[in-house]
Amino acid sequence: MLYYSKDDIETPIEVTIEEALEHGMIVSNLAYLVSKELGMDEEFCYDMAVAGIVHDIGKLKIHSFLLQKFEHIMAIDEARYIRMHPSMGYAILKEKGFHDRILSAVLSHHENYDGSGYPNNLKGKSIPLEGRILHVCDCFGALISNRPYRQAFDLETAIEVMIDETKNFDMKVYLAFQNLAFSDTFKSVLNSFGIE
Repeated sequence: MLYYSKDDIETPIEVTIEEALEHGMIVSNLAYLVSKELGMDEEFCYDMAVAGIVHDIGKLKIHSFLLQKFEHIMAIDEARYIRMHPSMGYAILKEKGFHDRILSAVLSHHENYDGSGYPNNLKGKSIPLEGRILHVCDCFGALISNRPYRQAFDLETAIEVMIDETKNFDMKVYLAFQNLAFSDTFKSVLNSFGIE
């Protein structure tokens, strides 16, 4: 359990929004490229790019809710709240009229291929393709980003970590991702965000 005062949280929330935007842009670009690699049509690829940008919008809603609810000291069971963000993101985007494929991607981007993910513990092909694509790209994006508890991994290390976690991924999607991972286009996307 983590304890914060309201003052301790205000600055990290601002950083979180900035980091969430950069992470979303990275995931967006990668989801578009992986979709192309899988031979999907332009409309599908475009939807995946949009989903990549907005996939974690539910996290921002959770942070906002927590700041309003707790005035002085907060005790946060972080995993419980984090597991709510795909459903919250889905609800926010549905209310705004986003396309069904984007909604599906946002809702299912933390579902693991072996059924151990969330929010619905979907397994295998019952996870929509858009969620399976976003999951791989989101995991990679998280690994190459700094976190409060660790530094960002370099490209090669991030790929190695993902290899150890392949049970979580659709192998067809993961192999498409890996085919791209050392391409000039992929490296160009990462370089545009200052990632070597």
